[in-house]
Amino acid sequence: MVKSVIVAYALWAAGGPLGLHHLYLGRDSHALLWMLTLGGFGFGWAREVIRIPAYVSEANQDQHSEKERRKRSTPIPPSVSPVRFAGQVCVGIYFGTMALIGLNTLSFFYLLVLPLCVGAGVHLVSTIGQQTSDLQKTLTACLITSPIFYGSTLSPLPISLAASITAAQNRRFKPPRDPGSTQKLGPRLYKLGLAWLAFSAPLGYCVFHNTTATLYYISDTIAALLDIFWFLPWLRSVLEYLLLMPYRILCALTGGGYYEDAWRKMLEILLREYTEKEKEALHVLSLNAEASVEEITRSYRELAKTWHPDHNPTKDAEAMFMKIHDAYEILLRRHKPHRFT
Repeated sequence: MVKSVIVAYALWAAGGPLGLHHLYLGRDSHALLWMLTLGGFGFGWAREVIRIPAYVSEANQDQHSEKERRKRSTPIPPSVSPVRFAGQVCVGIYFGTMALIGLNTLSFFYLLVLPLCVGAGVHLVSTIGQQTSDLQKTLTACLITSPIFYGSTLSPLPISLAASITAAQNRRFKPPRDPGSTQKLGPRLYKLGLAWLAFSAPLGYCVFHNTTATLYYISDTIAALLDIFWFLPWLRSVLEYLLLMPYRILCALTGGGYYEDAWRKMLEILLREYTEKEKEALHVLSLNAEASVEEITRSYRELAKTWHPDHNPTKDAEAMFMKIHDAYEILLRRHKPHRFT
């Protein structure tokens, strides 16, 4: 079936960040990448406004022509693409960061889980279009590099660099497909769905079971990204306005007012409800739900001094002291969640 440039552009405009146009053109690896990164963090999607005709032309080529088969069979590797290499590094870091958020409690995380996640991100970019690379060598580079930076939150960067260099050195053309080998849409969507679930499930688990830390982490990340544009205040204001659009709509629908400290207000809405453990911790420290960090710390110190085993000879002192300490840690995580270290 001949692919249309008009249809490709329509799908790019309607669902480009979700990879609909790539799915239409049979570029499943590219479609999956766009699903997981929302169109290459927006930059890749915008860049494609001038790339779509080339994608359509490639999809419409006779994959089984003699010229094409010779091109794919040649031992000469494809030329190095700086854009592809940058994408490999960025997506590798992105996959590694998501692993740090959602999987950092697993055993052998820095030795096995993190390098495999980074390598998967790098290899995904490597397989876009007509190119691919050696997955085994890419993962080996990740596994060798990871122990060098064991325990560091910055480890996804050097691991991704090592994997990207290895993937670039082992780049090659994909072998030509045999006649009639085109898969139907159903199996393709099934595979893409499984890949998407494999990526999003650990992150979803982290969000639902560690909501406070995740929201603060996302908030801090957005603030850091906005600070990059300090030299262009107008651009920073525009981006912040767009990011806060859902909150503005919520204010308009509920009749609430809009405050300058919108990020803090939005977090207060999202984090308003306490968990059962946090309610129990408030009871132990004799605090109300509106207690600030300073009030929590003050109450903890007073009660810890009262129930410290060195100052309280009663038999329940040690157990009560540990209960007070645990309550303090629970409430402190709510207001100042652990960073992923």
